[in-house]
Amino acid sequence: MPHLVFHPIYSQLDLPIRHRFPIQKYQGIKDALLLENVSRDCFYEPIPLNINAISRIYDPLYIEQLCSGELDPKAMRRIGFPWSKQLIERTLTAAAGTVLTSSLALEHGKALNLTGGYHHAFANFGSGFCMVNDLYLAALNMLQSKNIDKVLVFDCDVHQGDGTAKLAANNNAVYTVSIHGEKNFPHRKQISDLDFGLAKGTGDDEFLATVEQAWQMAITYFQPDAVIYDAGVDVHIDDDLGHLNITTEGVLARDQFVFAQCEKLGLPIAAVIGGGYQRDIDALVNVHMQLFKAAGVF
Repeated sequence: MPHLVFHPIYSQLDLPIRHRFPIQKYQGIKDALLLENVSRDCFYEPIPLNINAISRIYDPLYIEQLCSGELDPKAMRRIGFPWSKQLIERTLTAAAGTVLTSSLALEHGKALNLTGGYHHAFANFGSGFCMVNDLYLAALNMLQSKNIDKVLVFDCDVHQGDGTAKLAANNNAVYTVSIHGEKNFPHRKQISDLDFGLAKGTGDDEFLATVEQAWQMAITYFQPDAVIYDAGVDVHIDDDLGHLNITTEGVLARDQFVFAQCEKLGLPIAAVIGGGYQRDIDALVNVHMQLFKAAGVF
């Protein structure tokens, strides 16, 4: 049985008309999975993270100001969302979903969150639609298991996982790999353990070869005990923000490779859907669905 994490609040956020963030896609993915006859019993619902708990990991002043609505307007503009209580509830629930996904992955071998990948969030500020870095929290959660000493964050979103790289820079138990568009956001890149910058217009063959190279290097160098996979689909040729030429078939091949490698090596994998910014929500959902197809969910 697949182990999937979802909460209705993932798609419940009142945003200005024509806002760039495709908030409807999360519910769209769940609806599409149900149409594929995935049982409702496969879905787990996360409980929002405790503010005090994450304040022990991230900058407490930032977390306090973010959650209370007292964050400087300039800092909120950098995040890209207007502040609301709904935004904070969604943020804490989405991040909790990735942490829950990591626990389910350890228990069952693999699990998928129908949101996640908020990799532009740093310890003391948010950026690029990201406020709380769920990937790093999930890695720390996995490390609480007595059998897990090293966690690999394998980030294939088109935007570099800069926040995750910075957070893990001094943690020898968390390894970060980012495969991203070199001339894309963020302008100022951080240093991951392994970075692979792709040129604009990169197609399937080069992309998939890079993914395989990055994976083999990561496994050889780091020998992780568990994997957190950011399966962003903003690499897709039709994505408004991606600037790469990856087809839907290329996205599926990438995801199939990662899951097959984890199964081959016996590595538990927690996957998140990452970025994807087509304005056509149905088309965007279809690309995200490749992750669940690759995982054998349907």
